[in-house]
Amino acid sequence: MNMRTFGLLGYPLSHSFSKTYFREKFDREQITDAEYVNFEEADLHMFLSKASKREDLKGFNVTIPYKEGILPFLDSISDEASWVGAINTVKRVDNKLIGYNTDVIGFRESILPLLNSSHRKALILGTGGASKAVKYVFDEQQIASLFISRHKERGHLVYEQLTPELLGNYTIIVNTTPLGTYPKEDEAPLIPYEALSPDHVVFDLVYNPAKTKFLQAAEAQGAAIKNGYEMLELQAEASWAIWNE
Repeated sequence: MNMRTFGLLGYPLSHSFSKTYFREKFDREQITDAEYVNFEEADLHMFLSKASKREDLKGFNVTIPYKEGILPFLDSISDEASWVGAINTVKRVDNKLIGYNTDVIGFRESILPLLNSSHRKALILGTGGASKAVKYVFDEQQIASLFISRHKERGHLVYEQLTPELLGNYTIIVNTTPLGTYPKEDEAPLIPYEALSPDHVVFDLVYNPAKTKFLQAAEAQGAAIKNGYEMLELQAEASWAIWNE
């Protein structure tokens, strides 16, 4: 039996959701011809050189700091990945590397069940790679969205501009920043939480802790809340589907 190798490329990888998830998946589903390992590589070029010599390596996930840096080394990328400008899944076929972005799939399938016809405007907190995938989904669903940034940028608002009146009109709020992630659980985006209501859907891409300070404050105002754990699971399953199609 030929073992197929998959893994997670990044640096550092102090905690890997992906490694634990796939190992449990392989055990649960009795997948015996695959392994999932961490590629904790400080040098992207070194990793790609080693990867090209491994026939067993069939694909890998990509995390910080290589989600954008790996783009020039890919032979082709999916339409979604091209739009987002970031890669989190790579498939290896005949020693060619094909890039995908499963953030889009994960976020879409995770948030859509929470939305109804009244949810037509969204605020996206943060402007990193994941925020682009969130905007892609909102554009696709014809939901108007605004980026909120700490620094003034063209077309973006800054946190100081978030008034209660604005939040009253934007009933979807998504945190794509790492604020509130363990061990800095006391941090949260600076928004006027008192303006939130049961009409709001508040989504946090952070999943550790399960209920961030951001989500706690939103829940206290009656908003529907969700963290990023299911999104991660959906991303992982989308990666597996890509590698096996």
